[in-house]
Amino acid sequence: MDSLARIGDRSSIANLSRQLTTAIVLAIAVSIAPQSASAQVRDRSGKEVVDSVCSACHQTGVKGAPKIGDKQAWARLASRSLSDLTASALKGIRSMPAHGGDQSLSDIEIERAITYMVNQSGGRWTDPVGGLTPAVERRGEQVVQAQCIKCHQTGVGGAPKIGDRDAWIPRLKRGLDLLVRSAINGHGPMPPRGGMNELTDAEIRGAIVYMFNPGQAPAKGASTGLPAAPDRNRKVVDGAEIHLGIVAAESMRAQYSKGSPESSMHGGIPTGKGYFHVNISLFDSKTRAAITDARVEASVREPVSGGDTKPLELVTINNAKSYGNYFRMSGKNPYTITVRIQRPGGSREIEAKFEHKLQ
Repeated sequence: MDSLARIGDRSSIANLSRQLTTAIVLAIAVSIAPQSASAQVRDRSGKEVVDSVCSACHQTGVKGAPKIGDKQAWARLASRSLSDLTASALKGIRSMPAHGGDQSLSDIEIERAITYMVNQSGGRWTDPVGGLTPAVERRGEQVVQAQCIKCHQTGVGGAPKIGDRDAWIPRLKRGLDLLVRSAINGHGPMPPRGGMNELTDAEIRGAIVYMFNPGQAPAKGASTGLPAAPDRNRKVVDGAEIHLGIVAAESMRAQYSKGSPESSMHGGIPTGKGYFHVNISLFDSKTRAAITDARVEASVREPVSGGDTKPLELVTINNAKSYGNYFRMSGKNPYTITVRIQRPGGSREIEAKFEHKLQ
């Protein structure tokens, strides 16, 4: 009887494991399944936005709005940057309400509408592409082969191996979105975005899905994007896309051997407790080109223990250029991280603030 009971227990455990695996696979499949035609959303073209929203005022010049086709009026506006014009449109200016009165308009749709009106009025601006989304989004397998495989193929530093469901299931129990967010922010020895800063959130999600289940690629056209929740570690200010990454000094020491270029950054990895590497990756928000010629400093402060302000040095980590330095962060309250950026030829300093609470 005891033997039969043990066999029954093992059978129950095996069935439970299979059920859990099936549930996770189904959950992932649902998250990446193509949306119905009615649920699919695409960014509208500039002409579509202008025809449906902007033309109500800009077609005839209602309340002083620059008329489409008025080359003199639009030439003055075109002398400002697209990011500046977009910021005015997003916030609203004079008689024009925020988002032109249509809150459903995305930033990229407003940029396209502005570009269309400029071009209809003698300009020759290039139509912007959608935010972080590259012209051709890379599939999960492509991202894995290009970057993730370096650690996840053999399990370097405890990384769950590709296709090892027993290792991936515990990480997925709290949901795919939380695991994606962890990869975006960096976790343990893994740097933010896996050390490949140009990866979009959707590409990271696709890579994780692939590593969990490499034998089942998403259907063509399937959506792997994150929900619309804002990314607290990414900001776009005055044409600069700013990504914040924070990694414990202990994790840096575990990942990079003594004598490696990464181990000697900023005078070496601190040996005391409570030190973290604060990393800022910068990109041009329109071209997605890395910004490597800026002057960057960061202020890291906690309301009780105070903080410090340091210049961030240009560094190369995993073949990607970014800016960083080590800061002591041992307080229990959330930290305010203020990043100040001065680009060559820029008329003013760019500032972005992030909130970060130590785990």
